[in-house]
Amino acid sequence: MAKRKQQAADADSDSDDDSHRSLVDVDFEFFDPNPDIDYLALKRLLVQLFQADAEYLQINDFADLVLSQPLVGTTVKCDGRESDPYAFLTVLNFHVHQSRPSMRAVIDYALAKSSADPAFHTTLQGLLGPAGLSSQNHVGLIFSERLINMPVEIVPHMYRMLADEIQWAVDDNEPYRFTHLLFVSRIYRLSQEEQEERQGTAPRSKRQKQAPTSAPSTPGLYPFHPEDECIQKFAVHSLDYAFPHAQPREDGLDLGGRMMLVPANRLRDLVAALADSYPSPS
Repeated sequence: MAKRKQQAADADSDSDDDSHRSLVDVDFEFFDPNPDIDYLALKRLLVQLFQADAEYLQINDFADLVLSQPLVGTTVKCDGRESDPYAFLTVLNFHVHQSRPSMRAVIDYALAKSSADPAFHTTLQGLLGPAGLSSQNHVGLIFSERLINMPVEIVPHMYRMLADEIQWAVDDNEPYRFTHLLFVSRIYRLSQEEQEERQGTAPRSKRQKQAPTSAPSTPGLYPFHPEDECIQKFAVHSLDYAFPHAQPREDGLDLGGRMMLVPANRLRDLVAALADSYPSPS
């Protein structure tokens, strides 16, 4: 069954001329993850999230693990339960699943990436190192990905449902009582020429026009997910990093990753902030 339905206006971006864009109403339905339907689409979204690094993260096992907990997490679809998800959001317990190949790979990945920030690395080592993984301080891995044309207004609903599901699981004595939440997301970098093009000082290409938009916290660096700017405000640590295994960019975007560590007791505050920042269309 669908969790709920939301209607949003989406822009038709097939035309090169902004003035010729039209708006269409789309019904988005929110579903629990479905292992019988969502596996292949979820794998594609995980590869999109981690890019070239996905090859080293046991993505098949990762998708299986996400779909093994169908009562926590949300997929967003447009054509009913049997269709492919266009977006997903979920949380996994590092401590409970530490023996899974995918979680072991993500732990090593997070510790390796955070080494560029000694304070962040020390904190993660205390949480995800051998001593941390044997402690009672459980860490949740939160990751979300969606197709590029999905509106950000779906995000507050997804996070609100996730917060509710975590609380219900805790009430049932299931292992979702976290001290910290580690968010994994994506960024892209623009050259000086591309920034000028973006700002309208040079003709814009269709490729650049279709890139995600958000105000950068660092010049030339932008999040693929606008909500990252909101999540960062609640983070005790945040780090942007490169994908070292990526191919030369040629005519594509220069992609990277982002990790943010948020105290779990701030999740409800984050949900409220997301709802204020990205309200549903009236």
